[in-house]
Amino acid sequence: MLWALDVADTAVLLVSPDGGLTHSNQRARALAALLHPDTPDPDPARLLACVPDAAWEVAGHEGRWIGEIETRDASRVLEVKVFSSVAGQPWRRYVVMSDVTARAARESELQRRHDELQRTYSRLAGAQEQLLQSEKMASIGQLAAGVAHEINNPIGYVHSNLGTLQEYIGSLFALVEAYQGALDSPDPVASRASMQAMRERLDLDFITGDLPQLLEESREGIERVTKIVQDLKEFSHVGRNESMRPSDLLKGLESTLNIVWNDLKYKVRVEKHYGELPPVECHLSEINQVFMNLLINAGQAIEDRGTILLATGVDGDEAWVSVADSGCGIPEDVQARIFDPFYTTKPIGRGTGLGLAIAYRIVAKHHGRIELNSRPGAGSTFRVVLPVRQPAADASPASAAL
Repeated sequence: MLWALDVADTAVLLVSPDGGLTHSNQRARALAALLHPDTPDPDPARLLACVPDAAWEVAGHEGRWIGEIETRDASRVLEVKVFSSVAGQPWRRYVVMSDVTARAARESELQRRHDELQRTYSRLAGAQEQLLQSEKMASIGQLAAGVAHEINNPIGYVHSNLGTLQEYIGSLFALVEAYQGALDSPDPVASRASMQAMRERLDLDFITGDLPQLLEESREGIERVTKIVQDLKEFSHVGRNESMRPSDLLKGLESTLNIVWNDLKYKVRVEKHYGELPPVECHLSEINQVFMNLLINAGQAIEDRGTILLATGVDGDEAWVSVADSGCGIPEDVQARIFDPFYTTKPIGRGTGLGLAIAYRIVAKHHGRIELNSRPGAGSTFRVVLPVRQPAADASPASAAL
């Protein structure tokens, strides 16, 4: 038995009932020499002093204790296993020790690198989120003139209508005062001719016919401005710390089309082939940015006049939205690079090369994909495919990092 302990590759110390050392193997003596290099022939019993008092207590109740401890000078890390018989059993107690300094150092280095990678990942996620938002704001900036035009048009005729309405109200008030004066006169009937002449002069019949239409146009103009402002608000919403939630992709597509419409309406005819879509779990503001990039690119691919076809549908557990244009198409040798950051075929000043790259990452974060079908001269079709339900572990705010 003792011979077997001597050939063991770990330090083994047999302990007597009074706490003394009854036997130590060769590795125990070597470990004692390693821990006390300045002491000639150090006593292996000194190793027992490394065992915490709590370890003996736990081993006495549970049969064993295992842990790692540092030597007093913190130069070494020991893995210590204390084994003990419990009440009612024959006395048996021994300690097994291993020098795990190198392993502990490797684990510490791995932990340090893991922490560093985690910090780097967090910084990268923050930078990606800032890049996403910056590109979104830059896109809105490019569309600012068009959006302003879309707002100024209804505001312009609402303002004009209010001026006309003010004139109408002045005429109506004058007519009401004239009627009141006639009613208060001794002979109201005598004022009938003058009242009729005043009605004709103020053209009351035209006012009563035009006033409802004027108010309806003004109401439609205000609703148009309200819709554009609401679409801009939804589009620019960051939503970084929000969970993905079931959203209406058709509503998002329509609101995005409303924002970019001024850039498209002079040369593009939009056709819509919408199929029914279930609510899709996503960050809708981010998916709206994907739609905006695809719509803008489709419009820029059309030189003079053309068509953009918007279509939606469901395939199993996936929903899809496609944007097809009748533009110039994309050469086959370029298609493999269009989603690369900063790669663009547009002239300097017209594109950053980030739009499709960010769109690709947004869709990938949503566990979806973007499919491309294009031929030079025959236009391009981008198809955004998204799962209707996100995997449970990825539908949380933590997934907001790209």
